[in-house]
Amino acid sequence: MPAAGPGRTHLVVTGADAGTRLDLVLTAHLSALSRSQVHRLIKDGHVHLSEDRAKPALLVWAGLEIDVDIPEPARSAPAGESLPLEVLYEDDALAVVDKPAGMVVHPAAGHATGTLVNALLHHLKGLSGVGGVERPGIVHRLDRGTSGVIVVAKTDAAHRALSTQFQERKVGKEYLALVWGTVRAGETLSRPIGRDPRHRQKMSSRARKARTAVTRIVSTEPLGGVSFVRVSIGTGRTHQIRVHLSEAGHPVVGDALYGGVRRSVPPRLAALAGLKRPFLHATRLTITHPSTGEPMTFESPLAKDLDQTLGALRRASGKG
Repeated sequence: MPAAGPGRTHLVVTGADAGTRLDLVLTAHLSALSRSQVHRLIKDGHVHLSEDRAKPALLVWAGLEIDVDIPEPARSAPAGESLPLEVLYEDDALAVVDKPAGMVVHPAAGHATGTLVNALLHHLKGLSGVGGVERPGIVHRLDRGTSGVIVVAKTDAAHRALSTQFQERKVGKEYLALVWGTVRAGETLSRPIGRDPRHRQKMSSRARKARTAVTRIVSTEPLGGVSFVRVSIGTGRTHQIRVHLSEAGHPVVGDALYGGVRRSVPPRLAALAGLKRPFLHATRLTITHPSTGEPMTFESPLAKDLDQTLGALRRASGKG
């Protein structure tokens, strides 16, 4: 099924779609577009047929060729929103914040508001523009379901310097996670990661264009079927920790995308039933200050929902 990204999409009607309205065919095959958006494309002359004139109600036939020009979306600057946000540190060059779980880092399809960027624009004065109008200040990201520490740039010079540190792997990043099974401390996971060829929402080591990724298990605490681990990453690939742990047979608990959700658990793990997101938290970030050159380490304590789950598991295992 074609994606509905900017550019030209070419379709050829098959027998299965013959006799169906043009607008319904396009809505079915351009999965990212709503029917009203398809109507607008037809009305504005962006849909071209090999025969006849494009009309929403036109009944298509097998062999009809359809070309759809999907224009680039108009970009607008996000607005500041009074959203709760804990600022761990701030100076003229940068700020470090504690991102809550459930918050998307920057505006994207389906998330025009309520993002970290919207919160930053309200709470901070001045953000770098290197990342573009929709990503002011954003140097790196955390997944929507991941909580924890993240650094943002307030000047373009700071943004470039911090980006270089991330690219050259000079940033220290540690996470806390709860995973299925028993994990060995000191183990290094190093499978390259890229876009999964069979599931475009996922990353995997099966990708044709996989990139180097390194994840190290720093410490582990077994809790009767699950393990509470601290991991460090030398690279920052999309979903890196989630992919590496899943492919090693230890998916992050609560991570539905990578096999971390189970329908039933033994009574000693009953606390997991209340977990509403992946148990993953960015707990420590070490950078070199872009202006002073001094090393700086910032820490975020385990988020409240995860801490409560961990406490219940420790009590159930006799450790609390």
